[in-house]
Amino acid sequence: MTLVNLKTILEKARRGGYAVGAFNVIDLTFLEAILDAAQKQNSPVILNIAEVHFPFLTLENIVPAAVMLAGRLPVETVLNLDHGLTIEAIHRAVDLGFTSVMFDGSHLDFAENVHQTREVVRYCRPRGVSVEAELGAVGGEEGGGLVGSADPERYTDAGQAREFVRKTGIDALAVAIGNSHGKYKGAPHLDFERLADIREAAGLPLVLHGGSGLSAEDFRRAVLLGIVKINFFTGMSQAAIRTAQDCLQQGDERYNDYPAMVRSVRNAVGAVVEEQMILFGSAGQG
Repeated sequence: MTLVNLKTILEKARRGGYAVGAFNVIDLTFLEAILDAAQKQNSPVILNIAEVHFPFLTLENIVPAAVMLAGRLPVETVLNLDHGLTIEAIHRAVDLGFTSVMFDGSHLDFAENVHQTREVVRYCRPRGVSVEAELGAVGGEEGGGLVGSADPERYTDAGQAREFVRKTGIDALAVAIGNSHGKYKGAPHLDFERLADIREAAGLPLVLHGGSGLSAEDFRRAVLLGIVKINFFTGMSQAAIRTAQDCLQQGDERYNDYPAMVRSVRNAVGAVVEEQMILFGSAGQG
């Protein structure tokens, strides 16, 4: 099936009462693991490639592979630029064939975030590319390398969300309600009352970043209150690292130990992705 844009996949999720997982691709192993999981679970899927990971992969190599492999699947797939921080990154992604971009202007003041996000929408919309933006600031480091905690002073304001959506014309909004990138520092506490207010004010699909570490109950409640896209990476990375460490401890440096380790890592990452698809309710919705 050919790639679709984010708006297409999220509107179906809103109507169906489930969320679609957005899983980060950092190499061919992760790409294959994610798409294998989507096929096994008959689940729509969002392939995230984050600007922060550009130093670790070559877009011009991985994008054609993603397009080709997704085209073989019977489920709808989105290729999404995750946390695009620059206009240059947005243009590069669109030119290469991404069907969705997430522009992260959360580090800007409100007026400048509106201005730059609106420019991204103007560029992407005629090209059929969906735009997600962020208002407020999700805690932690987007790269997932540090323990993160959320700052209540930077949570998304429902009144600003209404104005932001109206002025920018975005297709989806990433919210800050106590969620955080990377590992959570202590138990996460999501502000569900705030989320309900944002849903009413924004009136469009909502996105939860920092999915790794949240409880099943948190996910279910978030979906009921309007979350239809959930970003998830740290849990995949942790599974890959644990599996690689186990393989290294058991190996005896035979020539085929490394290929076997890569296969084990792919299986471990795929199992984590499948688990999230079931939890988010997207399994069987492909």
